[in-house]
Amino acid sequence: MAEVMLNHLGGGRFRAFSAGSHPTGKVNAFALETLEGMGMDPSAVRSKRWEEFAAPGAPPIDLVFTVCDSAAAETCPAWPGKPVSAHWGIEDPAAVEGNDEEKRAAFRRAAAILRRRIERLLDLEIENLDPGTLRAKLQQVGDR
Repeated sequence: MAEVMLNHLGGGRFRAFSAGSHPTGKVNAFALETLEGMGMDPSAVRSKRWEEFAAPGAPPIDLVFTVCDSAAAETCPAWPGKPVSAHWGIEDPAAVEGNDEEKRAAFRRAAAILRRRIERLLDLEIENLDPGTLRAKLQQVGDR
C-alpha cells in the first residue's frame, strides 16, 4: 500500500517500490480494495522480494522504510548506495484473522497510518538534510 500511496501522493517527487522478505506471490485483495477506495490506482503493483532491489542493475534506493511490526527484527539486505533507513512499524493487516469486514477494517487502519506518515514525509525538505538529520526526522515520522 505504501508504494502506491507514495507514488500517488508524491506527485512524481519519489519513485517508490515495495517488497517483502516473504511475499506470497500476489497482492492482497484487501490492500487493492483499500487503495481503490482511497482513489488510488494499484493496477501496476505486484508481489516482490526485497532481494530484487538489492541486486545488480536494480534502481537506486535513497530511502528504505520497514513497515511491518515484525520487520524490524528480520534480517534486511545491505542496500547498495547505503540509503537512509527508518522503521515505521504498523500491525500487519494481512495477519489479522476474522471475517472479511474485520480484515477490511485492519487494512483501512494500516492505510490511514501509512497515509499520515507519507504526508509528513512529503512535508520534509529532505533535499536539504544531511543523512543523520534525515534519518532522525524519518524515524520521528514513524514514531507518531
